[in-house]
Amino acid sequence: MKKSLQLAKDFFKYGMVKDCPVYDMHGHMGSHYGIYFPSSSAEKMVNAMKQANVKKLVFSHHGCLMSNAGNQLSIREARKFPEYLKVYCSVNPNYPELAEKDLAAFDEANDVYAGIKMLADYHKRPITDAGYKKAWEFANKRKLPVLLHTWGKSVFDGPELVGEVAQKYPDAKILMGHSCHGEWEKAVGLANKFKNVYLELTAVLDERGPLEKFIEEAGSKKIFFGTDMPWFSYHNYIGAVLGAAQKEEDIRNIFYINAEKLLKSPGDA
Repeated sequence: MKKSLQLAKDFFKYGMVKDCPVYDMHGHMGSHYGIYFPSSSAEKMVNAMKQANVKKLVFSHHGCLMSNAGNQLSIREARKFPEYLKVYCSVNPNYPELAEKDLAAFDEANDVYAGIKMLADYHKRPITDAGYKKAWEFANKRKLPVLLHTWGKSVFDGPELVGEVAQKYPDAKILMGHSCHGEWEKAVGLANKFKNVYLELTAVLDERGPLEKFIEEAGSKKIFFGTDMPWFSYHNYIGAVLGAAQKEEDIRNIFYINAEKLLKSPGDA
């Protein structure tokens, strides 16, 4: 039996693979209107992580979706579990004073901050908007990861706009959250064209085929694992990757090697 298949066999038997940790580069936290989450508190989320051998979650609190108020919530909760939790500093161009204040205070939380988060489809301002400029310049100067919400055909964060910011800010490490969902060809094209652009798997795994395409055409070193936790299940997402990827090297790159490198030294990813 191939080693990669043994990883899958162990996962489906034990619910985790002890020698293959997982890093989740796209998470949230807290309650959200209109839906019930079994695991939305820091304590319950960390418990879910332990059950699936997820070693690190980089998240932004749901309080950040429509304002910047959630950054302080994110910091507070991450400091409860510093071994497991890291935070994106969320930037909302509709609250420029708050955004500027949070960027200025970034170093005060450098024990938990890992990068920048933008949710342009929620903010209704394109990622090229002047309201994001300071955040882009900040991330570019520091060579930080920037997790974008991206979606196919979006006028706020579609593939054409991702290409614009990738070219303008070549030292920012752009993780395409949802990988321009539905426009898989363009997402792969961006990952191949720009050294600083990466594919991310949240919501990608709701469809058969894209992950195999990503591995074949862009390579596993360009792919980061993410779940939108607590929206989706770790066991579902991990199992989907193990069912699609056939090489151990690809599995390990996606689950932890790429993320460990990025979080340790963003400028070298």
